[in-house]
Amino acid sequence: MTPFMRPTTTAAARSETDLNGNVFFEAWTTPDGVPPFDRITPEQIRHAYARALAEHEEEIAAIVANPAPPTFDNTIGALEQSGRALDHVDNVFHVLVGAHSNDALLEIEREFSPQLARHYNAIAANAALFERIDVLMRQVDTLGLNAEQKRVLERYHTESRRAGAGLDAPARARLAEIIERLALLGTTFSQNVLADEQAFTLELKDEAELAGLPDFMREALKAEARERGREGYVVTLSRSSVEPFLQFSERRDLREKVFRGFISRGDKGGPTDNKAIIAEMVRLRAERASLLGYADFAHYRLDDAMAKTPAAARSLLETVWAHARRRALADRDAMQTLVAAEGGNFKLEPWDWRYYAEKRRRQTCNFDEAAIKPYLSLDRMIEAAFYTAERLFGLTFVPRRDVPTWHPDVRVWQVRGSDGREVGLFFGDYFARSSKRSGAWMTAIRDQEKLAGNIKPLIVNVCNFAKGADGEPTLLSFIDARTLFHEFGHALHGLLSSVTYPKIAGTNVATDFVELPSQLYEHWLERPEVLRRFARHYRTGEPMPEELLERVLAARNFDNGFSTVEYVASAIVDLEFHSLASPPELAAAADSDAFEKDALARLAMPGEIAMRHRPPHFAHIFSGGGYAGAYYSYMWSEVLDADAFAAFEETGDIFDPATAKRLLDTIYAAGGSQDPAEAYKAFRGRLPSAHALLRKRGFIEAAAANEPT
Repeated sequence: MTPFMRPTTTAAARSETDLNGNVFFEAWTTPDGVPPFDRITPEQIRHAYARALAEHEEEIAAIVANPAPPTFDNTIGALEQSGRALDHVDNVFHVLVGAHSNDALLEIEREFSPQLARHYNAIAANAALFERIDVLMRQVDTLGLNAEQKRVLERYHTESRRAGAGLDAPARARLAEIIERLALLGTTFSQNVLADEQAFTLELKDEAELAGLPDFMREALKAEARERGREGYVVTLSRSSVEPFLQFSERRDLREKVFRGFISRGDKGGPTDNKAIIAEMVRLRAERASLLGYADFAHYRLDDAMAKTPAAARSLLETVWAHARRRALADRDAMQTLVAAEGGNFKLEPWDWRYYAEKRRRQTCNFDEAAIKPYLSLDRMIEAAFYTAERLFGLTFVPRRDVPTWHPDVRVWQVRGSDGREVGLFFGDYFARSSKRSGAWMTAIRDQEKLAGNIKPLIVNVCNFAKGADGEPTLLSFIDARTLFHEFGHALHGLLSSVTYPKIAGTNVATDFVELPSQLYEHWLERPEVLRRFARHYRTGEPMPEELLERVLAARNFDNGFSTVEYVASAIVDLEFHSLASPPELAAAADSDAFEKDALARLAMPGEIAMRHRPPHFAHIFSGGGYAGAYYSYMWSEVLDADAFAAFEETGDIFDPATAKRLLDTIYAAGGSQDPAEAYKAFRGRLPSAHALLRKRGFIEAAAANEPT
């Protein structure tokens, strides 16, 4: 196995002392070239980062200094081959700092996040390098390039232009300062949220405090207590702990305490308060957009997305908002009536919603979340996700116990295609722990490519499910199971990638397209064909009773007004923040709490529902820029996924081989090799309309004519 980082004879930071004992500078003999996680130390990461940054700088300098006229190979091909050592270190580090962190790793994150931002921006904004790329772009139709090479060239040209490579030197210098500062602010933001999450625990000690909590919830909270070396039961601010507690706890005072702890992350007025960070980030992003000639950051961000304009994104959100708010208000009134019927003399509050929604669901749908969890064990749901991938794409998954991992709970599978050849490795890190950031995500230790050989991907899913008690399986809610399918859809996007160039591999697609493979995959969980096979009682092995299965599926749109309102409100507030441009507008964002309140008032947000992500802990948009100005993307992609699954339904077979083959070729395997709108049309033959989404969410009964969104 080749070294993770190749030795060179160039100058920067390459003493024999640096090489000795650092696993990043060794030839690895681990299976599939997986990092030897048990031997990696924070100090090794620090040294590896320093060396890899210096090496990448030298590689870029050599490309720029090449006296030969620019060609695809000596410029774009060389760029694709550069920075590999840095990619390797960065990928490993981000798995560790997200899924199994400690103080030393958090310190490294604070140290290197601005350096990395500065480094990558310097490359993208390099005027001399852009000249070479621009020459090629102007000659693109005469260079004899294939479609994939043209797309890679276009992406480099677009990214350099959007980084300011065509601006004058002072403007480029200011952009570099902004980007570096934003990186540091984003890191600080995420670490503040993590600190607030780690600082909160609610200990439950007697039956009165446990009232209403089903057995599976009690066992999960007992496991949380053991994780922290405590007696009794512990509620944390992990979403997988908070939401079921709010759903089942009969103690209204404790529900309020947990809810307020959850929504006040990053908003406590002390050293972990994020409001000043938000104000500065919004101002800097607006300045960045202005320097690049855009009206505001939202216009800058969406110009390179499928939606193209904030108006298009907002139009979709507002269309859905009207339907969702109307449904949510009707549900609110029904729950307020239920409160009164029980003798409650109080107005429904946000910490009451899930509790009374669960009661109402039992009444109206004859559906009890606690009744279905015994049929949704984690292992069974993993099997269901794998089975779906086998039926659609011919994949098989074989457990591997010889592969290094970063935590004993991490599981690994070797993935093989229908021809028996290895596709890659899949890592599943499913359980919540104090060293892990909240939420769920997919990432890669190594991306697929063919440029440097037939490189197989190493793909990771991270979740935060409450671990079952010793000897007991982990039981999932239906939402948890949907999350598992969602993240596995992302994983398949990485595993099934089949392109030559890293630039367009796997999930390297537009933000408002990247959720299509993941959200589409959720549909198979909700099909009777899958649930009948895998929803089995964890003790008896008996399948979920048909009558219960029917109730589960009938209730899947229950409370959709609430879930849609909490999401859409977050997406619209994101657009509001990133549509600010003038000094008076930006001054209004100095107090993000007030800005949030005003924005929600304009929406006529029901007071009984909180945003899914309040600004002070809205990591999607302020912990880095992944979804800044683009949180609408989940809804945009849902328009696509609802219409895409209809393609299978129209055949009468949800595993239709021809449709699955087309989906594989045009979406999952294609990466970013095509404009997203063209990729979707290659699969479906046309663009979708929002009616498929409204029908999926139960807001309308039938779809109207298919009109482009």
